[in-house]
Amino acid sequence: MRRLAPEEAALWKRVIASVTPLEKRAARAAVTVEEEPVPAAAQPLPAKRTGRVPPLRAVAAPPPAPPRGQAANTLDASWDRRLSRGLVAPDSTVDLHGHSLASAYDRLDFGLEAAIGRSDRVLLLVTGKPPRPESERPHARGAIRAAVGDWLAASRHSDRIAAVRTAHSRHGGAGALYIVLRRPREKS
Repeated sequence: MRRLAPEEAALWKRVIASVTPLEKRAARAAVTVEEEPVPAAAQPLPAKRTGRVPPLRAVAAPPPAPPRGQAANTLDASWDRRLSRGLVAPDSTVDLHGHSLASAYDRLDFGLEAAIGRSDRVLLLVTGKPPRPESERPHARGAIRAAVGDWLAASRHSDRIAAVRTAHSRHGGAGALYIVLRRPREKS
């Protein structure tokens, strides 16, 4: 087992200090349950003869609504079918291989601006494949791929993005994304 670097050890100490032991959590939960009435759907089931107490069932929260002013990230069935079968040829491509996070973000922003200026409908974004599940953590690869979703959501062009889908294998598969752009609205 390797020894932690000083900055890793300091971070680990901060994590340990922020964790509450399970015994204290259970005691706090018991106090909260006694103070507030629990809805019938969230009450625990009666204990069986084995003496074990079944876990509490969580009540699922409704899914969040899409932000105002933006439609949900959906396409009609024919678009999804054509994209999944690789029948849509991208109008332009942005390749982020070999870039740092900062330069990849700038290149993506410039590529989106250029594609919108040309009235492209489908932009192929090549990010590289995500790291394999069995690879050692922390990953040196896959940082751009992991950040792309947040970049697109926070982009100044986010209102022009209709959907983001994984590319077909002929266009890069798991190492690339289709960014489907909305048509420009007619000014009247």
